[in-house]
Amino acid sequence: MDCLFCKIVRKQIPANLVYESDKILAFLDIQPINPGHTLVIPKEHYEECLKTPDEVLAELMTTVCRIVPGIMTAVGALAFNVGVNCGSVAGQVVFHTHFHIMPRFPNDSHHHWRGQEMSKEKLNEIAEKIKFNLGAQGSG
Repeated sequence: MDCLFCKIVRKQIPANLVYESDKILAFLDIQPINPGHTLVIPKEHYEECLKTPDEVLAELMTTVCRIVPGIMTAVGALAFNVGVNCGSVAGQVVFHTHFHIMPRFPNDSHHHWRGQEMSKEKLNEIAEKIKFNLGAQGSG
């Protein structure tokens, strides 16, 4: 396997580690949105979040919440975003499940996505299709 993040886990590539447990690793992004931009990954390889076991996803999110205060204090951030890119069309570049912690600052020039207007009818139609596709998993 030639996964960049797996090489970081195996210490074959250096990284600025900020947190490590038996199952999770967190390190600074080398192309950060802002100072302190951190990636949180499972040590075991999973291609993307939909292929990652629920218990691993839960531990990733628990780790995010555990380390955010330390990141924010270290860089003086006032807020943060958590992001997950799932698939190349969504911007995933490294195909190893990872969460981005992006510290935020006033006037940091990082823009959020912009919403679009949609009619109530269209929203209802989409909601019904989603519930149908979820089958027994969905709730009404």
